[in-house]
Amino acid sequence: MIKHYNLKDAEIYLFDHYIINQIREGVTIEAPHDKELNEIVQEHFSGRDIVYISNRVNSYTVDPLIYKKVEDIPNILAIAIVPKNHLMRRNAEYERQFYDNPFEIFDTINDAIIWANKLTLPENEGANK
Repeated sequence: MIKHYNLKDAEIYLFDHYIINQIREGVTIEAPHDKELNEIVQEHFSGRDIVYISNRVNSYTVDPLIYKKVEDIPNILAIAIVPKNHLMRRNAEYERQFYDNPFEIFDTINDAIIWANKLTLPENEGANK
């Protein structure tokens, strides 16, 4: 792990090729959350592609329009969602339609990390683009 952020609305874990974000219980994700995320991404990953992994261990609300703003963060190549239950999976499936880049839903955080590494590790560069 490169760095850990313990923010008001989330805990963010930064690794070499991906971010794991755990939003706190009851939060509503909407603008300006994208700006805060962009600042962190640019500070640590300027010029490098990464994958954003949402580890949904808590119940919270996502304004699906936030995905268009996340698409404007140049370093985020893809999004992986790891839902805790069936309802969270259904919500992620709905949210998928608002994001035009790769967006996958996984049963485990390990599966999401494997996918993130496949997309971002240098030996795989160009294979998935």
